[in-house]
Parts: sequence; C-alpha cells; structure tokens
Amino acid sequence: MDFDYIIVGAGSAGCVLANRLSADPTKSVLLLEAGGPDTKMEIHIPAAYTKLHGSAVDWGFWTEPQMALNGRRMYQPRGKTLGGCSSTNAMAYVRGNRLDYDDWAALGNEGWGYKDVLPYFIRSEHNEQYDRLDPVYHGNFGPLNVTYATRFQTPLAGAFVNACTQAGIRLNADYNGAEQEGTGFFQFTIKNGQRHSAATAFLLPALKRPNLKVITQAHTTQILIQNDRARGVDFITGKNQTQRATARKEVILSAGAFQSPQLLMLSGVGPADALRSVGIPVKKELVGVGQNLQDHLFSGVSSLSSQRASSANFHLKPLNQLKGLVQYMISKKGPMTISPLEAVAFLKTEHARTSKDYPDRIDMQLHFAPVHFGADGKADFYDLSTYPVTDGFTILPTLLKPKSRGYIGLRSGNPLDAPIIQPNYLSEESDRQVMISGLRKTIEVMKADAFQSYSSGVNVPSSYGSDDDLWQHLLSILETVYHPVGTCKMGVNSDEWAVVDADLRVQGIEGLRVVDASVMPTIVSGNTNAPVIMIAEKAADLILGK
Repeated sequence: MDFDYIIVGAGSAGCVLANRLSADPTKSVLLLEAGGPDTKMEIHIPAAYTKLHGSAVDWGFWTEPQMALNGRRMYQPRGKTLGGCSSTNAMAYVRGNRLDYDDWAALGNEGWGYKDVLPYFIRSEHNEQYDRLDPVYHGNFGPLNVTYATRFQTPLAGAFVNACTQAGIRLNADYNGAEQEGTGFFQFTIKNGQRHSAATAFLLPALKRPNLKVITQAHTTQILIQNDRARGVDFITGKNQTQRATARKEVILSAGAFQSPQLLMLSGVGPADALRSVGIPVKKELVGVGQNLQDHLFSGVSSLSSQRASSANFHLKPLNQLKGLVQYMISKKGPMTISPLEAVAFLKTEHARTSKDYPDRIDMQLHFAPVHFGADGKADFYDLSTYPVTDGFTILPTLLKPKSRGYIGLRSGNPLDAPIIQPNYLSEESDRQVMISGLRKTIEVMKADAFQSYSSGVNVPSSYGSDDDLWQHLLSILETVYHPVGTCKMGVNSDEWAVVDADLRVQGIEGLRVVDASVMPTIVSGNTNAPVIMIAEKAADLILGK
C-alpha cells in the first residue's frame, strides 16, 4: 500500500488531518486507528460518558506509583476508537488562555502566538450561539458544533455561577472570548443532543472521498526510517497480521501524548540509553522524546443537597436511567443530552499573584458537576455506580499550570505493551500549595449564599480547618483530568528537550511530523481537546504549504 500521507491515530488531531489533507483529490491519505469504529451507543449519548471508562473504547492506562501521593497509581483513560478522546471525553470546549500561546511563541515557536492560532479555532467552529457572541473570537461555518446546554440544565448550575460571583469571581458569559477569567456556563461539543466528536465533525463527511482510506483495528508497531527519512509504517490488523504501508510524502503521528513518543522510541528515535536498554537500535538520538509530561489535576469538594436538584437520581437509579433513555430516544431532550459538567470558573489563586513561574496568571479552574462524589476515597472516582444514591453536587478545583514534570518510557521493545507513564504528580511544592489554595477558594464558593437553599453543608472533605486537613484530602481523592501533553515538545534547536520544530517536523528525520497534544511545550489553561483540534488545523496548512 502506497499513499502520499499516512496518519497514525484517528483521534481528535487525526480526524482533522484526514479531512483537511484529503480535501485535495490528488493526494491519497491513509488513516490508521488501533481501536474500532465509533459505533458504541454510549459514545453518542452525552450523559453516558462515564460508561466509556474501562470499556472496549478505552486504552485504560495507569501511571506508575506516585511518590507524593503515598504510592497511589492513577487511572489514565484514553480513547481507543474513531475520534479518540473526543469520543470519550466530557465534551467541554475550552480554548485556554491567550497567554498560553504567547508563551509558546516566546519560547521561539514562531507562528504559535495567540493572534496566529485564533483563526484556526474560528475555522473549526460552528457556534450555535454565534449571534450572541463576539464574532472576533468565534465562527459559525466550521464543521465542529459548539453550544451551551440548551436542552437540560439543573438549577444548581446557576447557583454555582451566582455563588462564584458572591465569592469575588466576576461573571463571564464567554470564557472563549476576549477574556478567560471569570465564571459562566460551559460550552460543549454537542449537536442536537448528541456528542459531536472529531470523528462525527471531521472524519464522517470525508469518508466518501475515494482518496481517503481508513483502517480500524490497526495497531501501528513501528515507523520505517531509512537514511534519516520516514518511509512508511508497519501495523498489525485485527487478524494479528503485520502489514506495511509506505508514504510518498509524510508519516504523521497523531497517537497522543502517551503513544506518539512510545512509537518514536519503538522506531529508534529517542534517548539512546533508554532505547538500548530494551534492545532497540538507535536511529536518531533525541533525548526529549517522552520527557516534559504535564497534566491537569483536580480534587473534589462536595455537598449534600437539601432538595432533589442534582443529577444523582438520574445517574444512579436504574429506573430513572431507563426513563431518561426513553425520553432521549424519543425527543433528544432531558438529562441524557448533557455532559456530567455544567458550569465553570477560571481564576487566580493567591499563590498566582506572587508566583515567579506564572506571575499573575490564571492558575485554577473550577469544574462544577451536579453529582455528589461520595466520601473521601470510598468510591471509584470515575465510576458513578460505586457511589451511594445521594443527592448533592461537587466542585472540582483544577491545577492549570503545574510545575511538576514527568515522562513516558518503554516497558519493553514489544509495541503491544503499555508505555511507562510517570507524571511525578505534585513533586513540586508549588503545585501542592496551588491545590490547597484552590480548595480553600472552592470551600468559600460552596458556602456562598447562592447555594444555601440547596446545600446541607460541605461533607467532603470532612475536615478542612488546616492545610494538613486539605493535604490529607488531596492524598485521598486527587485525580488527573486526563489532559496529558508535552512529550514531543515543540521548540528550537537549542532546547535540549525539543522533539519537533515550529512546523511540527521531527528534528533530524525528514518526512515525519507529530500532530497532537504531545507537541505542546507548556500545558494550556483549560481542557485540551479544542487546542488539539486547533493544532491539527494549523498543521494541515503547514503540511500543505499554505
């Protein structure tokens, strides 16, 4: 099989690239996906999001033991289906902060400042509320549908926004607009009450093109590199047969922050000593491959509800789930049409105002969920079925600009083995202080007057009078928001950890690029799916020479 372009990974970036590159009928494109088609019913029902973890469409990775968290391993779900994580995430559409991208440009990555990337966000977007938003920042002709929750919302969402303003966080109706800071309702990648993944938005319309071939159940095992040029890939199909495809122009890795560096290393590109230790011949030493791993972390502050205003009865009672499903199938209305998240706030903690790393930057995000997350450590954080049927709600303070850095490594030379994932969460003291500061602000919001008609008081954490109380709480239910980035860092030649240049070309290897979250030099201030789609939009222009 011979193609102009081979894309490894049909996640958010891969679906965008498949669409944009195959738009030229003279170019042939092969898209390889290790998972299957996105036919699982729960993918397309927004409220069924939690049913996807640990299922056939999830890689289900785990970290190494985290020393700062008493050796606890952290669950790392990753989408294993067409659409990747855009088919399994909570559908929040968040671009991050303009300074995130200006930071990238300041590191020497020309063309990645906010003014450069904004047009690519706009190009993707079809915002249902476009007429109510500033057109300088939004689009209404793109393939990706973005909307506020219009078919169902609990009264707790509005209470959260009001509580935030009472706690000194200003109102902001559009955190993807002129300013990010403030509180408001989430924007989602949902259309007509259904998830609007990258597979639905970008790949599905392109499938009829004769110059685009998509192979699912195809696990790529190595990049074929000869004389410092990528020539193609080997992959294993569902029949456990090895096949080979060659690329006339480029091989593009879009396998994500865990598996793009893993595949580079399996192909002989990475830290020489690490490759030799598992018996892989070194074809190009790049010490930064797999380094610079960053992720967002959050913890929960929960309150029991004094009235049935939350989603608990719907999410946790089988009869109500059935009623909700019937309503959804008939009318595409009701609680099945929403994400488990409803509202959000972006703010600066007290720590941010004195930080030397990110001075006076937004460093905390509050995710609001109308579900009570149970007692400390007594339930599976990601499986609502393990929670008692308790009416309540939760605010999740989220560390946005972690200083801690981790790495991805090879467990062996077997491409079917999971990679070593070592994020080193909270290894930096400043990250611990920001999380504690965020917890204190979250408790202040929970105690605001706006919640008093609903709340019977904060019960998670059970004690929060001292920093030590809050630290013990973090040890119990700190979790990742599964936003790993940075492991194929974009940077200049003088940057030892740089893996790709500003055109996303792998250093020293012709015909090979990386296009996914792994190229981010620093993590963005918010959920990462929208930025990954932007990166792919820009990458398509770079590849096509536009």
